[in-house]
Amino acid sequence: MKKILLIVCALGLISSCTQKNTIEIPFSVQNGYGVFKSAFGGISPDSEDENNQWKKTYLQVSGIPDEWTDAKKGHININIYQDVYQNYLQGNITQEWYDELQKSWNWTPDTLNLSKKPLKNKVAFAFGKDATGKIQMIVDANNNLDFSDDAMFTPLELDLVDNSKNKDSLMQHNSIMVTYERLSDNQIVQEKVPLCIVYAPQYGLFMCNFSQYIVAAFDGMELAINSNDFINLSYSKTGIILVDDSLKNGGKVERENTISENEYLTLNEKIYKYKGVNTNKNVVILEKTNLPQNQLHATQIGFKTIPFEGYDFKTKTKISLDNYKGKYLFIDFWAVWCSPCIQELPNLKILYDSLDKSKIEILGIVGDSKSEALDKMIEQYSITWAQILSDDENTITKKYRITGYPTTLLINPEGIIIAKNLRGKALENKINELLSQ
Repeated sequence: MKKILLIVCALGLISSCTQKNTIEIPFSVQNGYGVFKSAFGGISPDSEDENNQWKKTYLQVSGIPDEWTDAKKGHININIYQDVYQNYLQGNITQEWYDELQKSWNWTPDTLNLSKKPLKNKVAFAFGKDATGKIQMIVDANNNLDFSDDAMFTPLELDLVDNSKNKDSLMQHNSIMVTYERLSDNQIVQEKVPLCIVYAPQYGLFMCNFSQYIVAAFDGMELAINSNDFINLSYSKTGIILVDDSLKNGGKVERENTISENEYLTLNEKIYKYKGVNTNKNVVILEKTNLPQNQLHATQIGFKTIPFEGYDFKTKTKISLDNYKGKYLFIDFWAVWCSPCIQELPNLKILYDSLDKSKIEILGIVGDSKSEALDKMIEQYSITWAQILSDDENTITKKYRITGYPTTLLINPEGIIIAKNLRGKALENKINELLSQ
């Protein structure tokens, strides 16, 4: 085989040779959460509004228990991107709406890895009150659109803020194996995945996740990858980690230490860019790089900050990363509708007013927000530090691949990221430590 590959390159088929820096590593599936901390996504019943634009995409099910009262049904997307694509092909989603979803989700359909044939890639659920008035739930585990052959259960009530319990064991013990379909090697295959549904009293919501991740072996090391913090299995937003000795005995990695697509992994003293997961080919993709870390731009601790340019929302003054050379810079990616972001604004105001601006600055970069709402927020909270609105023209949040708010970066005078996601007292303590050196 090696001789054949050498002949191919020698014959000048350049396309195969230019891919030599790309490494595709086969993966295997594991149930559970592994070294990762899990998150939950909220689930809700189908809207009864006749004008709801998603109505044509709802699953049509039967077998909801007759004895239930206040019964409602809904569905959980295992891969919403596949679901949207196939509903678009079926005419349930208009071209205009399809284009708008791509824009709002910052998603470009990879049609080579999406099935044109309909897949069972979401699962139906229903809930209602039994004769005693107690909430019961049922899940269409075998995905046959009929609840009559599925078991009823009482959803586990779980305080998601309380970290004193072993949630991994608790949630896996209360999970349901559900059947779904996906594309693998261009063939439709049937898979099973543990689905965990809980009731979160602090949010007043049913919430769920899929306790499954993938592992890959590379150069004598184990890599673990989760999909969207276990909220779905689209693998559109993934986190990868090297499972080192500190994690092999039940350790958990902090979310800010997982590596996202187009960020870098150091493996056996070599640096690789993580390019994501191809679930059709069943591989994890890495890309070799020959540059040293201090010449690579990323949103990771220890790497150079990605350059950007924008305009101060109020003064219209041009702002770039170069404006902050020689200073520490705290960048706060936030949105006007984000409750944790808003709660932090008074703390940032107090901190900013106390800072020596010759040594450190704060910059807000606001995404997924309207200019009118940002204007009101600046006035309401007396925000005096610079704000850049990241919109369709100035796509800084897209460049930085911001997937949630708030996200924060602390950058040193040399432009290297030294901390992520600091807020409140932790941010204040870190800044005081730096300025006292």
